[in-house]
Amino acid sequence: MIVQEFMDIILKLSIHGQVLVQLGDILDRGEDEIAILSLLKSLDIQAKANGGAVFQVNGNHETMNVEGDFRYVDSGGFDECADFLEHLEICNHNWEAAFVSWAGVSQGWKEDCNLTKNSWGPWNLVKQQKGVIARSILLRPGGPLASELAQHAVVLKVNDWVFCHGGLLPHHVEYGIERMNREVSYWMKGLGMDDEYPPFIATRGYDSVVWSRLYSRDTSDLDDYQINQIQYILRDTLQAVGAKAMVVGHTPQAAGVNCDFNCNIWRIDVGMSSGVLDSKPEVLEIREGKARPIKSSRDMYSELQVVDYT
Repeated sequence: MIVQEFMDIILKLSIHGQVLVQLGDILDRGEDEIAILSLLKSLDIQAKANGGAVFQVNGNHETMNVEGDFRYVDSGGFDECADFLEHLEICNHNWEAAFVSWAGVSQGWKEDCNLTKNSWGPWNLVKQQKGVIARSILLRPGGPLASELAQHAVVLKVNDWVFCHGGLLPHHVEYGIERMNREVSYWMKGLGMDDEYPPFIATRGYDSVVWSRLYSRDTSDLDDYQINQIQYILRDTLQAVGAKAMVVGHTPQAAGVNCDFNCNIWRIDVGMSSGVLDSKPEVLEIREGKARPIKSSRDMYSELQVVDYT
C-alpha cells in the first residue's frame, strides 16, 4: 500500500509537466531491478508526452555492476537477468520493446518460475551460473543494459539545483561535469579504449562523484572547524556550478529526508530497500523556489517543513 501510494504521487508529478529525478542505486537492491528501471523508463515516456521528464542519475552500484562487481547482487537479481534475457529473445531482440514491457510482465515470469522451482541441488547450481552469465552479458561495457544506463548522467543540473549520487566537489567541477558524464557514458557503452576507463574521477575513489559521503555523513562527531570546512567546500562547489543547492543520496538517513549546511545540501536516501533500512519511501519536492520532503500523499497539500530559496 505504501509503495503504491508513492507510485501514484510519482505518476502525478511525472505526467503533469514536472521533472522527476531518481538518484541511482537501483541495482543491488533485490529481485526487481530491471523491472524498476523499466518502470522508470515507462514513466519517462509518459512524462515527456506531457511536457515533463524522468531523469535517472547513476550511483556507485550501477558503476560497480558495469565493472563486473556482483558482490551485492541478490540471488533473485541474477534470476531476473536470466528471465529477462529469455524475454528479450521472445521480443526478437527488440531492446526497446522488451525493456519497456518488462515492468508489466516480470511478475508473471517470477510466478511461473516459482511453480516450476526445482529443489535438486545441481539444478540450482546450473541456474545460478545461468544468472551470473546473463548478468554479465547485460551489464558488461557495451552490453544492452549497460548501454541503457549509459544514457543517465552522474551529475545532473536542473535549473539552479544539482543532483548526484554521492557528492560534487570543486575539483569535479574544474574537471568538467559534461566531460565526466561523457566519459562514463562512453565507458558503459564499451567505447573506452585506453587506461582511463572506467573514469576514475567519477566512479572510483572515496572522493569520486558516486562514492563521496562528505555531505551525507553524520556530522555529530565532527568539531566546528571540520563542519566549517565542509560548508566552505559545498559553498565553493555551488558557486562554481551556479547552483542554489545540491541533492545527494548514497548514505541512508535514518531520520528520513533532511537538509544541512543552511539547507544547501539535501540528503534523500532513506534506505527504503528491505536490505538496507526497510524504511517508508519519501520524496523531495522542489517547486517555485521551495523545497520540502513528502512522506505521504497528505504532505502534498501541507506547508510544513518548507524551505524557501526565493
